[in-house]
Order: sequence, then C-alpha cells, then structure tokens
Amino acid sequence: MNYWISVLFRIIPLAMGAICLGYGWYIWDMGSDANTYVAGHVVLFLSIICVALFTTAATIIRQLIHTYSAAFKVALPLIGYVAAAIGIIGGLIFVRSGTGAEHFVAGHVVFGLGLITCCVSTVALSSTKFILIPSNSKAGPGHHPDQAFSGGMVALLFAIPIICALIGIVWGIDIVRSDETPNVVAGHVLAGIGLVCASLVALVASVVRQIQNTYSEADRRFWPWLVIVMGTIDILWGLYLLIFQYSPVTIAPGFVLIGLGIVCYSILSKVLLLASLSPRQAHSPHPGADGSDLPVHRGLPLRGGDDQPRLHGPGPGHGRPWRDLLHPVLHRFHSGKRHFQLSPR
Repeated sequence: MNYWISVLFRIIPLAMGAICLGYGWYIWDMGSDANTYVAGHVVLFLSIICVALFTTAATIIRQLIHTYSAAFKVALPLIGYVAAAIGIIGGLIFVRSGTGAEHFVAGHVVFGLGLITCCVSTVALSSTKFILIPSNSKAGPGHHPDQAFSGGMVALLFAIPIICALIGIVWGIDIVRSDETPNVVAGHVLAGIGLVCASLVALVASVVRQIQNTYSEADRRFWPWLVIVMGTIDILWGLYLLIFQYSPVTIAPGFVLIGLGIVCYSILSKVLLLASLSPRQAHSPHPGADGSDLPVHRGLPLRGGDDQPRLHGPGPGHGRPWRDLLHPVLHRFHSGKRHFQLSPR
C-alpha cells in the first residue's frame, strides 16, 4: 500500500469525527429546546464511532505498511474502548441526571452509540493479528498459525459484541413497552442499535476465524446472512412504524431504524470481503473448475531473463494468442464448454 494513501485512509475517519464533534456542538448551542438538545448530543457523540473506526483502520494499515509496533498494538484498541466508555457512561449520566424527556431520549441513544463504538473497537482488537490472514490463505485449511489468538481471547472477542447486542435489544424492548413518547422513541432506537451490534458480531467473528484459520464454508454462509437478517429487521421495523403505526411519535424512530438497517448492510460489505479472502474448502464436482487446469504458465518471471510471460495452450506451439485467451473464458464460464480443448498447432 502506498504510504500517502494509507495516511489518507487514516485521516478520513478522524476528519468525519471532527465534523461530527463540531457540528454537534453547534446544534447543541443553537437553543435550549428539546429538539436541539437531542440532535446536538447524538451528532456530537457520533464522533466516538469515528474514533473507533480510525483505530480499526490504523491497526490494519500499519500492519500492511510494516509500521505496527507493540505500542500501537495496545494503544489503538485502548483508544477505541476509551471512546466507547465515554459514550456509555455519558449516556447513563444523561438518563439519570436529567429531568426532561430530551435527557431520557438523548441519554439512551448516546448509550447505544457507546455500544456500537465498543463493538467497532473489538474489531480493532481482533485485527491486531490481521497480517496472519494472507499467510493463512496461502497455507490452506488445517494450518493453525503459531501466533493466533488463544482460546480464551477468542471467547472474549466473541463475547464483547454479543453482550453489547443483547444489552441494546433487551433494554430497548423493555423501554418501548411503555406508551410514553420518550420511551417509544428511545426504546425503538436502542433496540435497533442492538441489531447493528449483532451485525458487528459477524464482522468480529469473520476476522477472528480468518486469523485462527478456522473459517469454513458454514462461516461463509452464516455470517453474511446474519447481517442481512439484522439489517432487514431494522428496515422492516422502521417501515412498520411509518406505515401501520404512523403518528408524530413514531416518525423519528421509524426513519432512524431504516437508517440503522442501511448501516447493517454497509457492514455486510466488509463481511463479504473477508469471506472472499479465504479459499473455498469444498471441492468442485467439475475437474479443473477451480482454474487449476487453465492454459496459463504460472512460473515465468515478469521481468528479466530470457523467458517472457506468455499464455500457452494445452498443446505445443505458439501464436494466435486470442485462442489461448478464449479457451479459459469458455472453460470457466460456459458449462457446455467445460471440457473444450484446443487442437495442437
């Protein structure tokens, strides 16, 4: 990875965090009514998620550019968990110390943002050995890397986002059982945030199992579907509030739930990316369907020496390169041409 590109990737979440911090403070300072209080606090505390995203990006990037040290291994996840603690503790303080409905709503939402930050920070913690994933892919299934996580650490990494998800979902459902306006708003949003945390369980699990080299076909199917289900529940739940339970009270949580569902789908892209990093362990029923018998010479140097890279057909002779290019295309994607062979030239 280019160094300056890596700097850009680390600056982006910090810049977004600075925008959330400044804009949230601006909204909060606009007035003393309930709307500006809730919106200001929520936007301001979105910055803690940006901090956790920075720690995750920095953890992975520094390993890729070989600037990852023992100090960063401790400091980066710790920064993320400190940000999460600020959100969780701050949310509880708003709930307990406030007297109005705005304090109740803002406190629970900020608490939920702290839960998401804790889960994202766990992604950073689980990525401290991210560099093992490429080597595991080369080694193939069954190889257990010596520097992988211990069994206890794996259990801890799984437990953190699961606990955060359960807290958000259970507490949110318990709050929403009351018909009071602040309870309806805060309960729905907090439960929806719990579903986002459940989606982050899939991301943490994918990273950890890739590092442990225990990522299987079952993982490849289960974790993406978990994220899809969580995001779909959030979106359908929001649509239900807006269509079948429409009232001035349900407008805000309805739209927020739809937004949280979209966040889940954004997490899906990362889970699918991790699924693509691991070679499939299942054997294809078609010989050569994995590309092993394609007519491509894989052992020639790219530069230097007398040999130059070139495509070879299954028979001797050279020339007509379009035929060599056509053969793998037909072989790979056309079932009727699966065993098509070119005659020797």
